Amino acid sequence: MDTGAAARTGTGSTGHAARLEKALGVVLGTGQIPLRLRAWDGSEAGPPDAPVLEFKSRRALRRILWSPGQLGLSRAYVAGEIDTPGDIFAAFTALSSAGKFAEPGPFRPLSAGELWLLLRTAVRLGAIGPNPAPPPEEARIAKKGRMHSRRRDSAAISHHYDVGNDFYDLVLGPSMVYSCAVWPDDGGGAAAATAGGGTNARPGTGLDAAQEAKLDLVCRKLGLQPGMRVLDVGCGWGSFALHAAARYGASVVGVTLSREQAGLARKRAAEAGLTDRVEIRVQDYRDVPDGPFDAISSIGMSEHVGRAQTPAYTAALYGLLRPGGRLLNHAISWNAGPTSPDPDSFIPRYVFPDGEMISLGEMVAALESARFEILDVEALRRHYALTLRAWVSRLEENWDEAVKLAGAGRARVWRLYMASSAIGFENGLTGVNQVLVRRPGGEEPPLRRTAWM
Repeated sequence: MDTGAAARTGTGSTGHAARLEKALGVVLGTGQIPLRLRAWDGSEAGPPDAPVLEFKSRRALRRILWSPGQLGLSRAYVAGEIDTPGDIFAAFTALSSAGKFAEPGPFRPLSAGELWLLLRTAVRLGAIGPNPAPPPEEARIAKKGRMHSRRRDSAAISHHYDVGNDFYDLVLGPSMVYSCAVWPDDGGGAAAATAGGGTNARPGTGLDAAQEAKLDLVCRKLGLQPGMRVLDVGCGWGSFALHAAARYGASVVGVTLSREQAGLARKRAAEAGLTDRVEIRVQDYRDVPDGPFDAISSIGMSEHVGRAQTPAYTAALYGLLRPGGRLLNHAISWNAGPTSPDPDSFIPRYVFPDGEMISLGEMVAALESARFEILDVEALRRHYALTLRAWVSRLEENWDEAVKLAGAGRARVWRLYMASSAIGFENGLTGVNQVLVRRPGGEEPPLRRTAWM
């Protein structure tokens, strides 16, 4: 008998992969999982043509025993104890389509029988031991005060955005736009995002062009004109502020809670000769004292506000806008019905601590309750999937430099976060929408959306 072959297929007495396959099946509540598992002893089990999920040590199984579900797997991935040596999209698409991971909302706890089977497998594989400490990349802001207080929001923003401007430059590219791009609908967008690494694989259709198209679309929706005073809430590295000032002659105040973002945004404004029209502040939107503004943009920021605080958020922006002025709110939405995202899942623990996605209906209701008039709603779900795939491609192309800048754990957090988010947009679990509203009064809006489309 070829004992090496037996180990690789998990059928030999020394192979661990078959037992790992059974353990993961217990966690997911399925029979055979749609993955090829490779264990630390070199054995393999599962469909031969399936994407590979590699367990590099017993410690990964111990993490899953202590935290069955997404959190245990995520911690093992961030720590480098499991890996996807092939296509990460294929591996995590297969994993997210299996059993309990396919269910939206909080992960359903294991039954007593399932826990016993998992424990017995861990004993047989020598994986029993104390609960491993979470990787250092996991957010620890619970002691920063009440959720969505100014102090705690500042800590949450710092955890996500103060990773290093050079790291973000590797992933985002020269646009430095960290939100959904707008791709052309002629097929070029998909080709550029998925082939050629997110660079301008086809002239005019790559990531950089798609991000510029998004910035310009927001300017047109807001009806920007020379001399208008604009507030950019959650301004990031200043990309929208620079675009609105340079292309439309607007005077822009950008606010962010990230000092690293603000520093680079100010530097970019100075290099572009726009310091007379672009002011960047480290400031909470709730503390902006100098309204009213002619227009307000909020691009990828309201996800940090929280469900309970959303009415206060919309009311605050209403108070900062002049009559007739427009607000564009660009935000990720939760599309999975009455369930809520799992607060103990990977993204809240590692990427967006205290972030909360609400449905499009909730956001529209909050805007209307603040007395805004709804002008337009545009869904960009597929655009964000393309954007995320382009970011993953850029990260992988520059992997060694990313690890050097941010560390292996942080690079793995961003790779997992962006790949899993792309899958979420592709399967419709999440969406992203631009909601254009106006404060009643002043001049009337255009009769048709063709004015900005």
